[in-house]
Amino acid sequence: MPVKAKKWILAHQFDGVPKDSDLELVEEELPELQDGQILMEAQALSVDPYMRVYVRTALKEGDTMIGSQVGKVIESKSPQHPVGMMLVGNVGWRTHAIVDVGQGVGGMPTVMPATPVPGLPVSVNLGVLGMPGATAYFGLLELCKPKAGEVVVVSAAAGAVGSLVGQIAKIKGCTVIGYAGTDEKCKWIKEELGFDHAINYKTRDVAESLKEAAPNGVDCYFDNVGGDFLYTVMRQMNKFGRISLCGAISQYNDNLDSPKSGGFPGFLLIRNELRMEGFIVTRWLSRWPEAFKEMAVWMKEGKLKYRETTTKGFENMREAFYGMLRGDNTGKAVVNV
Repeated sequence: MPVKAKKWILAHQFDGVPKDSDLELVEEELPELQDGQILMEAQALSVDPYMRVYVRTALKEGDTMIGSQVGKVIESKSPQHPVGMMLVGNVGWRTHAIVDVGQGVGGMPTVMPATPVPGLPVSVNLGVLGMPGATAYFGLLELCKPKAGEVVVVSAAAGAVGSLVGQIAKIKGCTVIGYAGTDEKCKWIKEELGFDHAINYKTRDVAESLKEAAPNGVDCYFDNVGGDFLYTVMRQMNKFGRISLCGAISQYNDNLDSPKSGGFPGFLLIRNELRMEGFIVTRWLSRWPEAFKEMAVWMKEGKLKYRETTTKGFENMREAFYGMLRGDNTGKAVVNV
């Protein structure tokens, strides 16, 4: 019997701050499975900042909204993927998805086995033991290469990635300064996650507060926001400092084809001999299991904690996405079906 599925489509390209009319919930009837295909049913879906900017180049109007989910195989014509198997799939905002096993985009397989963690929800595969976790692990350790005793600054420090970056830096023996947008978030990253300093960038001047927290300068900066925040931290970095460019959420609603005036402060890079590198985490895809294995140990030891902001109901995907872009979430934003 054909399956009736729901999906969110891009009705209109985002122009500035996304509007309700930009995303539309529709139904579709799925065809019968062919050999080598599986039918997944969504259990939990991810909403992430990258979706806002990738829509511009990856989707046209009418396409299914991009994103990953944890799904259960409910029908299979692939011997390697039996019914009941839990998978992480980059299949978009869908309640049900037919997947051609083995096909993927940009070196990323469409589905991968979910990592079962006793006592934890399957949604950890979308956060700490998923793409955000790998982003924090490799973006910090491979690009910043923090050394014990160094000062590490993290922006969007209460988000899915930033909250993990700060904790990993602490595990490596660093002094960690985190910036977040509410007093509640700052309290969480300082009191529960162990950041040395937690600063509300909305109520404190960034340059002044950073001089206070790091009087001897900054060695590593993990950047999630871009814009003026990045330039402010660069001005207080030590010789041979390292910057990992993960995201630029402060600029995602801007027209990227019309950069703001002011120019790029290349002199700051030259003067202090800084190294700055952007990255896409699939660069280390073959090593993700290595990261998750070590992070799972840290979790068991109580050194690495996580939090999810959950929304119930597939019909609320749009609201969860927009809320995440506003910074409503603490930790990973997840939608449970």
